[in-house]
Amino acid sequence: MWLESLGDLALHIVLSKLGPQDTALVSCVSKRFKITASEDCLWSKFCSLDLDLHAPLDPNGNLAPSFKAVYQMWREAFGMYPWPLVKRVKRCWDGLKNWLTINFPEAKATLRRGASEAELQELENVLKVRLPIPTRILYRFCDGQESMGNDFDSVVGSSLGIIGGYSFYGHLINVYLLPLSQIIQYTKEITRQLSFPSRSKYILVAASSTSSQKYFFLSCASGQLYVGTRNLVLVEMIPCVPNALISLRNGVNNAQQQDGMLLWLEEHGHRLQNGIIKLLEDKIRSINLFPEEPPLCCSAVTNGVKVRASAVFIPELADLQDDSEKYLFAYSIRMSLLPEGCILNGMTFSSCQLQLRHWIIRANNVVVSDINGEAVIGQFPLLLPGEKEFVYQSCTPLQATTGSVKGSFTFVPGRLVDPKGSPFEVEVPEFPLQWPDYIF
Repeated sequence: MWLESLGDLALHIVLSKLGPQDTALVSCVSKRFKITASEDCLWSKFCSLDLDLHAPLDPNGNLAPSFKAVYQMWREAFGMYPWPLVKRVKRCWDGLKNWLTINFPEAKATLRRGASEAELQELENVLKVRLPIPTRILYRFCDGQESMGNDFDSVVGSSLGIIGGYSFYGHLINVYLLPLSQIIQYTKEITRQLSFPSRSKYILVAASSTSSQKYFFLSCASGQLYVGTRNLVLVEMIPCVPNALISLRNGVNNAQQQDGMLLWLEEHGHRLQNGIIKLLEDKIRSINLFPEEPPLCCSAVTNGVKVRASAVFIPELADLQDDSEKYLFAYSIRMSLLPEGCILNGMTFSSCQLQLRHWIIRANNVVVSDINGEAVIGQFPLLLPGEKEFVYQSCTPLQATTGSVKGSFTFVPGRLVDPKGSPFEVEVPEFPLQWPDYIF
């Protein structure tokens, strides 16, 4: 065999290219191959490539004696699932956990250890469902978040949900992932309350921890993830991920499976890691679902005043039975004065204050509202150079899935009680109102 003639370094390089499974087979050929194939530096590379492990940690986070041993532990722990799918789910959770560790450690601390096969089986037996394989693996890695309350209807108001939320006019949402124990308890309760069909295969997997209700259901039959609308009592729900992406091919060994839960969490992680959504650093820290980056967040600067605007679809307040106001969108407006101050006709002012607003709202490119008024949410924000943004949220109903908002603010240089010049208009950039591919 030509491999026998190779030097140790060359043999090591060949085995590293073969991968872990073929390396294990080669180790059976001869004593020399077995020694080379057992070198821990080789298995360190396999652990890094397959599992992004840089220390020999087993599936429970415990230190193992070697990388070879830990690789074997991982394969045995997840031996009942397609290995490529296991690696994909681990990448998903690693991305989320890494972001939380850096940006939101208090939320990271609420993540539970992975569930056991026995616990997954108990859920399936009690609720009489069969979980999609991707969701099973997701829960093997992390059993949701620590309980946000003991009662299904409790008003807890935690801000630590890893899905996050928004607030406007007293409507406060913060979504967390339920652990298996709460999935069982809450699914049984809500299916009784809402008169779901007796053979329903829906399970409640995520919910808002606040008094404002928002519920996410996984269909164990189709693999789609749904969110309830205002008419949830009528079992009116909206799919959260594109149906075309869901694939639940028969057979536990099919590595191409992907359900709504996995796609949803992957997309959420992508948005967090790319800064599309960010942590709201306010009195209470929480993940804010209003987009912060283009193209969904638009910005404009007029005379030193910067305005940023974005919107989010509010599924829990949608009413698909109402032809005139089916959909509700909340929008977030952020305004600030650049460090150089307010500049008008070559003159610089150290402050300016909002006086009036003007909104033009379109649905399918047709103007449906043209609004003029004083203040914003009853306030006349005073902007000073370099200070943090003044932020407010509002909402608008829409009869179409696509629309936009644009307009302007009228500011006065100085203060309203002591104007230093003539009023001037500040552009509010046009920003989209649109039914998203992924709903959170």
